[in-house]
Amino acid sequence: MKINQYGIKRVVLKEAKQELNQIGFLADKDFYDSKTLWFDFLQKSFLNVRDQSGFINKLGNFLVSETMDAAAFYQTTEPLTNEIFYTMALQLLEFEPTIDFVPEKVLADAKKLGVPLFAGDFTQTDTIIEAWYLLLTTHTKNGLNYLDKLASEGYYDNKVIEKPLFFNGKAQAVFDTSRLIREVVYVEAPLDTDQDGKRDLLKLEILRPIETEEELQVPTLFTASPYSQGVNGPAGEERTYDVNVPLERKEPNNTTYEEIKYQPKAVELPAEREVKGQATHATETFSRESNYSLNDFFLARGFAVVYGAGIGTRDSDGIQTCGSTEQTTAMVAYIEWLAGNRRAFTNRTDNIEITAWWSNGKVAMTGKSYLGTLATACATRQVAGLETIISEAAISDWYQYYRDNGLVIAPGGFPGEDADVLAIETFSKMRNAGDYLHSKEFFLDYLDKMAELQDRQTGNYNTFWDERNYLPTIKDIKCDVIMVHGLNDWNVKPRQVADLWDALQEVPVAKKIILHQGQHIYINNMPSLDFQDMMNLWLSHKLYGLENGAKDILPDILYQKNTETTSWSPLENWGSEQKQTYYFGKEQLDAERSSGSVTFNDQLPVEQYEKYTKDIALWEKELKEPGAMEGHRYLAKTESLPAEVFLNGRPTVKVKVASTADLGMLSFELIDFGKAKRLKPVPDVLALHGLPLGRKWREDNLVEFKLGTADEYKLISRGHINLQNRSNPWKVDDLKADEFVEIEVVLQPTLYHLPAGHQIGLAVYGTDFGMTVRGNQAIEYTLDLAESRLELPINKE
Repeated sequence: MKINQYGIKRVVLKEAKQELNQIGFLADKDFYDSKTLWFDFLQKSFLNVRDQSGFINKLGNFLVSETMDAAAFYQTTEPLTNEIFYTMALQLLEFEPTIDFVPEKVLADAKKLGVPLFAGDFTQTDTIIEAWYLLLTTHTKNGLNYLDKLASEGYYDNKVIEKPLFFNGKAQAVFDTSRLIREVVYVEAPLDTDQDGKRDLLKLEILRPIETEEELQVPTLFTASPYSQGVNGPAGEERTYDVNVPLERKEPNNTTYEEIKYQPKAVELPAEREVKGQATHATETFSRESNYSLNDFFLARGFAVVYGAGIGTRDSDGIQTCGSTEQTTAMVAYIEWLAGNRRAFTNRTDNIEITAWWSNGKVAMTGKSYLGTLATACATRQVAGLETIISEAAISDWYQYYRDNGLVIAPGGFPGEDADVLAIETFSKMRNAGDYLHSKEFFLDYLDKMAELQDRQTGNYNTFWDERNYLPTIKDIKCDVIMVHGLNDWNVKPRQVADLWDALQEVPVAKKIILHQGQHIYINNMPSLDFQDMMNLWLSHKLYGLENGAKDILPDILYQKNTETTSWSPLENWGSEQKQTYYFGKEQLDAERSSGSVTFNDQLPVEQYEKYTKDIALWEKELKEPGAMEGHRYLAKTESLPAEVFLNGRPTVKVKVASTADLGMLSFELIDFGKAKRLKPVPDVLALHGLPLGRKWREDNLVEFKLGTADEYKLISRGHINLQNRSNPWKVDDLKADEFVEIEVVLQPTLYHLPAGHQIGLAVYGTDFGMTVRGNQAIEYTLDLAESRLELPINKE
């Protein structure tokens, strides 16, 4: 186990003294010798004992050396040393002697564990003050920094503390979560998506500290979640498309981007509602929201949290539109109300206006997947009050989510899903049958129109998708951006965040990116990384205006290494300019050009085809192994690597190919071959409810990426293309049977270490059973080996 901390603010002695005094650790006068001061600090940390005898008894549970416990050391006149301090410190941080460290090597072991050490003379009180301050900011083995752990156990109970309280540049858990105010308001959006002649009212669920009733204004974390009011699983399943259909030929065209570019149209809106009264408090509440535990962490630290599902969701007006400009406008309306620039009402009928008088006007957006996607969308609108977004596993271009290079592509794990399927799944208004009755016909007609506009027949990029592409408007972003994404996320693929990251490079805002080795997951409950502390440093600066150096302290790029557990490192650039080229051989990827050709048939025996349609994992396995897929894919490997290779960026495949039909598609997988234990793509649970989020408050599971059993290979990256979209996704190129054409496909970006002795492999095939249509067509593809190559971005470390 190693803890990786990037959210610690280093402070000078004067600041350490002031902050320790503020939270009750340090008396105003300095009369202690170093050992006495240290034991005073310890006694204030032993929260379950209230007398001296009990304290000394508890000290007996801890070692200070291989041969002495802390109670015995308390009785001696021996001086305090750094070895004794850190032997005790590691135990306070929940590391165990003989298991995690040994006392005689405590300083070396502490470094291996990632525990920051203070260097100084431990017989001096100033050294103890600075070392203790650093210890309070250090993470325990189990996910919280030590001061947060003490707070969760009651350190601040019965203390008179100014709220909000900041320590080490971060908001502290001093707010009473047992008395949170839960209320519902209805924000009036500048929309009429159901065309009923009235502006859409949108439900907003609010959790705010009771302290706001005492004139404290707080910032807000806003999670825009179309899922938060429920989903319609059966309706989505009923609308899901059959993917066992053939790929169809497309008529060639010379379409230009200008022809399909989305152009907003002016819409005449109904008048705003007539206000019939004012209120300071809502008349509606709720018992439990669909929560995100990072938000819960901040509720204990002086932030309000709001959840808005937007148009077409339960208790809100309008219809679901899946990524459209209207959906973004709806989410922006919530922010505008929080910033004091839009109206809301206590319910949907009485027109009693209510303001966010408790808000300081500053908002951050949080959430993963669709939630993070809408954060990105809102950021492009330059909405006043939106100070930052923390977008996790977010879509930046919906076309790249449901399509790719002229092909209909499913997000990993969801064959047959599309924009209209997601729209009906999140149209939770259906669950209020009476309300749904009034918009049912209109919405179903809209869905049919969506189905036509999204164009599954051709898979081309068009105006529908251009409206749902946020990348052209990234230049308009004015708020600072934090991005989090999984390098093995085949749902929202890594290209989504890489394109956003690249687009932001020319935008004058602060931007940070954290890349982990997982799939479509949150990472705020992993003890190996101080994600919550980093976000606390960031949000305390962005929303409370604290000058804590967050922009300089947090690394711009942080990534998790794939070859070992609990290993995180900063990185200078995502995307190496250095390239390593491998040419296609019959079965080997070579540094020199080969000659000849390789042919494979996309049509499988019926029994094998049907087996794969029901077991995609089996197809993934057999694609990479000798046997079942021989003759149905091209697979080549490099020689064993003489040294470790670090892939950093976007692999590219350039292929000269012919199809026996006047249509075709190619799919690609870049593979790490070599027997090894690899990180599992989904973290293991270390402790159920093991991460406290505040004092007597909610908890999260502790999870961590672990190494699995040794296996022979690992998917690194992938890509797809329709051979008729060789130029771009909106222009259809002609394709003649048996005529060779040249294509170039940029695979999903990666950060991946290949150990010495492994081989780099590339599979080229037609049907991707997990993502493309599966027509089992009798098409043969021939690769011209001399004109086909793989280009890899290599970091020379």
